[in-house]
Amino acid sequence: MVSFPTVDKCASIGREKHSVVADMDGTLLRGRSSFPYFALLAFEAGGIFRLLFLLLNSPLAGLLYYFVSESAGIKVLIFATCAGMKLSDIESVARAVLPKFYSSDLHSESWRVFSSCGKRCVLTANPRIMVEAFLKDFLGADLVLGTEISTYKGRATGFVQSPGVLVGKNKADALKKAFGETQPEIGLGDRHTDAPFMALCKEGYIVPPKPEVEAVTTDKLPKPVIFHDGRLVQKPTPLSALLIILWIPIGFILACLRIAAGSLLPMPMVYYAFWALGVRVTIKGTPPPPAKKSIGQSGVLFVCSHRTLLDPIFLSTALGRPIPAVTYSLSRLSEIISPIKTVRLSRDRAADASMIKKLLEEGDLAICPEGTTCREPFLLRFSALFAELTDELVPVAMVNRMSMFHGTTARGWKGMDPFYFFMNPSPAYEVTFLNKLPPELTLSGGKSSNEVANYIQRVIAATLSYECTSFTRRDKYRALAGNDGNVVEKTKVQANKVMGC
Repeated sequence: MVSFPTVDKCASIGREKHSVVADMDGTLLRGRSSFPYFALLAFEAGGIFRLLFLLLNSPLAGLLYYFVSESAGIKVLIFATCAGMKLSDIESVARAVLPKFYSSDLHSESWRVFSSCGKRCVLTANPRIMVEAFLKDFLGADLVLGTEISTYKGRATGFVQSPGVLVGKNKADALKKAFGETQPEIGLGDRHTDAPFMALCKEGYIVPPKPEVEAVTTDKLPKPVIFHDGRLVQKPTPLSALLIILWIPIGFILACLRIAAGSLLPMPMVYYAFWALGVRVTIKGTPPPPAKKSIGQSGVLFVCSHRTLLDPIFLSTALGRPIPAVTYSLSRLSEIISPIKTVRLSRDRAADASMIKKLLEEGDLAICPEGTTCREPFLLRFSALFAELTDELVPVAMVNRMSMFHGTTARGWKGMDPFYFFMNPSPAYEVTFLNKLPPELTLSGGKSSNEVANYIQRVIAATLSYECTSFTRRDKYRALAGNDGNVVEKTKVQANKVMGC
């Protein structure tokens, strides 16, 4: 180990035709422990009891890792996490959940060297199925060599295939098999068990644990993580995993109380009830007064950015009156407990336009033209249909804060979305009412519907310091769930109800 210089001594200029082979934990990633990522996989694909099983086995894994062998400790983590799990579930979490956490922990010096080379290979003790999607899709790795887990009828057995966990000599053997007689130019590692494969490279560099370096910023990544799924907000350590397990029963009871308060109390009282129950609602800007039907005044269309399915509810909370909302997909449970009227969009342009016009004749209405939620500081493309139906448009910038659980999902059951949001110890929403669009910026003022939609998107993005994108609901669901995000209607529901969000 002492014979290898540190990674900061490695030149990164003129490496376009060179090959680099790098370890993952402690090398490409700043963190040296893979427990957080196994914990994420355990919780997102197996639930709370799988996470508990992993946590109970982690002391044994640690003892074996530090006092017996790295291989033995990692085998325990793999078994506790993956035994009996569907391969499709592991692949889904690897594609939709883990990239967000991996990308936030990239080692800046290792990335400087890794990204400068034309051919990139990663050697890791982690299961290949866990890391390959992130390394290839987001870091541009050409080859990923990792531990192969054994399977039976589409499920992981929890054991590993020959030659075992990729550590020490196994890494060197895997490198020889992949590269043959060709000698890679650069080898990057962080511990003594990486020395065998680093010795096979023309240059070897150690990534020391200290001094600590800053993580790579998102703007320096070849591909930013715009869409991601999963319920956990923070990367779980053993201690935080224990706290999550202990909190969930308490948080669920608290969520039920908060949902009951929002559903059963008169809307003017919901704001104060939320504050009493630890839900913070911040209101900025001046909302317009309610439409006066007695003088034939049409309702205002509140055009909201979309963070969770609760956006219209917190809009109503901020206004002190229930505002009906049109939406794409809402679970039956969310529909039942909703304190506001929700209306299904059929995706038939003419039918949707007619329905929205009718609702606006009855009063104010809320719409989220992105069509789906986005967690990151980006706004998806705004559907322009709303701009064709009224000139009474009020942009509303919605932003929320969650410390433990995300209140959205693309892969899971949407019926749990409000519960997960309200299970956070102190969730918060900020509702910012922007100025009503002046007549010259509406359809009546000579603007096209696309121009109006794009203008509102830019105004909301500027308010939130977000970035506008042209991504759509379809792009999100293809990236996270492998489908187009269409909701299949199985049964007839009432005409003034919806299934979706």
